[in-house]
Amino acid sequence: MEKTWLEQYPEGVPEFIDPEHYTSLIDIFEESVHKYPDQPAFINMGATLTFRSLEEQSRIFAAYLQQELKLQKGDRVAIMMPNLLQYPIALFGVLRAGLVVVNVNPLYTPRELKHQLNDSGAKAIVIVSNFAHTLEKVVRETPVKHVILTKLGDQLATAKRTLVNFVVQYVKKMVPKYDLPDAISMRKALAKGRHLTYVKPHMSPDDLAFLQYTGGTTGVAKGAMLSHSNMVGNLEQVAAIVGPVINPGKEFVVTALPLYHIFALTANCLTFMKYGCANLLITNPRDIPGFVKELSRYPFTIMTGVNTLFNALLNNEDFRALDFSNYKLALGGGAAVQRAVAEKWHEVTGTVLLEGYGLTECCPLVTVSPMNQTAYNGSIGLPAPSTDMRLVNDDGVDVGPGEAGELWVKGPQVMQGYWGRDDATAEVIVEDGWLRTGDVAKVDEQGYFFIVDRKKDMILVSGFNVFPNEIEDVVAMHPGVVESAAIGVPNEVTGESVKIFVVRKDPKLTDSALIQHCRKHLTAYKVPKLVEFRDELPKSNVGKILRRELRKHEEH
Repeated sequence: MEKTWLEQYPEGVPEFIDPEHYTSLIDIFEESVHKYPDQPAFINMGATLTFRSLEEQSRIFAAYLQQELKLQKGDRVAIMMPNLLQYPIALFGVLRAGLVVVNVNPLYTPRELKHQLNDSGAKAIVIVSNFAHTLEKVVRETPVKHVILTKLGDQLATAKRTLVNFVVQYVKKMVPKYDLPDAISMRKALAKGRHLTYVKPHMSPDDLAFLQYTGGTTGVAKGAMLSHSNMVGNLEQVAAIVGPVINPGKEFVVTALPLYHIFALTANCLTFMKYGCANLLITNPRDIPGFVKELSRYPFTIMTGVNTLFNALLNNEDFRALDFSNYKLALGGGAAVQRAVAEKWHEVTGTVLLEGYGLTECCPLVTVSPMNQTAYNGSIGLPAPSTDMRLVNDDGVDVGPGEAGELWVKGPQVMQGYWGRDDATAEVIVEDGWLRTGDVAKVDEQGYFFIVDRKKDMILVSGFNVFPNEIEDVVAMHPGVVESAAIGVPNEVTGESVKIFVVRKDPKLTDSALIQHCRKHLTAYKVPKLVEFRDELPKSNVGKILRRELRKHEEH
C-alpha cells in the first residue's frame, strides 16, 4: 500500500519525516523571525504585524508572564478571542514562556467556559473584552488567578484604535457590561513586560504545547494533549506535502477560520509562520460581504476553509467578480467538501479545491490530496508522510480496498492522550499506539482514502447503512438548495428513515420536488422520507453543520 500511494505524490515528497527536526515550536518561531524580519506576518483590520514586531511583542509578553505573573514552565494559559493581531502575540508569548496554550472558543457559554478552565487548571486567561461578561460569571469558581483583557482594536494605530474601540463598545454595543476589578489590560502588560527580562526555557520534545479541547460531541469536552513533538511532527508532515508549491516569504494566506481551532492553528498560523508568509486574519467570517470586501484589497494566493464557507462565498456576486489571478491553493477540511461546491469553486476561481482530513487528536493533519491534483475526486487524499492507516470492521479485522471500516491512525502527530482522562484515552488509543478516529472510510486501489461518514451519524434503514454525507451531496446538486443536513428519525417499519433539513436558494422549492430529485440519484431506502425547510442550520464555531443539534431537536 505505501508504495502505491507514495507514487501519487509529486516528486520530492518524502516517505518519512523527522518529528524531532526541531526541539520545540519555539525553535521554528525563532528561525522564522530571524529569516523574515521585515515580512508581514499577520494583517487584520488594515494593520500589519511584521515578524520583527511579532518577535518583540511576544517576547515582551513572555517576560511579563514569567517575571510579573510568576508562571512556571508547564502552567496552562487560556486564550479566548477571535482572529485579531493580539492572538498570535499571546499565542507565541505563552509558548515562548514555556507554558501550555489552552485555546477557548469565545462563543462558549459560562458553563462551557467554567468546565474548560477547571479541567485544564488554567492559571491565567487572555480574553477580548467582548466576552469578559461570560468570564465574570464563573472566574471565581476556577483556578484562574490572572485575567489579561484586550479590546478589539488594541493593536491598531492610536487614532483608529480609539475609534474602533469606541464604536464597538458604545455604537454597536458589542461589549456587554462586566466587572473584573483585578484584570490588567494587555496593553499595560506589554508596557510592563518591556522592562522585564525574558528567559528562554529549556524545552524537550515531550513537553506539552497545547491542551486543545475537542468539541465534546461524545459528551463533555476533553483536552487533547499535543506535545511540541506532536506539533513539530505535523508541521514537518505539512511541509513535506505543501513545500513544493510554497514560495517562502511570498505567499498571502486568507485565514477566515478561527485560529483557536486546530485546523487554522496548524494549517494557517503555524505553517505559514514557518514559511515567513502573511496571514490575513478575518475577525468575522460570517459577515460575507465584509469578508469579500477585505479579500478585494489583497493579492491572496492561498485560502483554507470549510465547505459551508466556500459555499457561502460562491453565493456572493462580489466574490465571483474578484481577481483570482494570484490564487493557487484551496484547501478544505473540518467537514466533508461536497462535489457540487468543489466543482463550482473550480469553475469560479480556476483553482482545484483540495480536501484534507484530520482531527484535533492528530494536530490535525492525517491525509491530504496531492498538490498536483487537477480535479476534485471526492477523496480526502493520501496519508501524510510517516502516517500509518488501517480500516477495521466491528470485529476488529482489517478490511480490503473498497470495503468500509473504521479509520485507525498511527504517526508522530497522534496526541499523548486526553488530559486527566486515562479511561477516555484507553478507549481511543489502542494496541500499540493506534488512534481510533470514529470515522468510517474506504480506500481505493490507488491508496486514496474516502470518508464515508461519522460512525455515530450513520442511519440504519431496514438493516442497511445509510451515510448522511451521501444524501447531503445529492441534495446539494439541486440548484434550488443552499445547504442541507441529513439525520435518521425513528420509523416503525424500517427502524429509521432519512430526514433532511434544507436551506433553500429558491423559495418555491417544494419537498416533493426535492424527494423526486433524490429518487433519481439514490437507491430507494436512501431517499429522504421527510423534508424540513429552515432559514439556517445549526453550526459549530468553524461552520461545520451540527447534525447532533438537529437530532436533539427531533427528540424533544
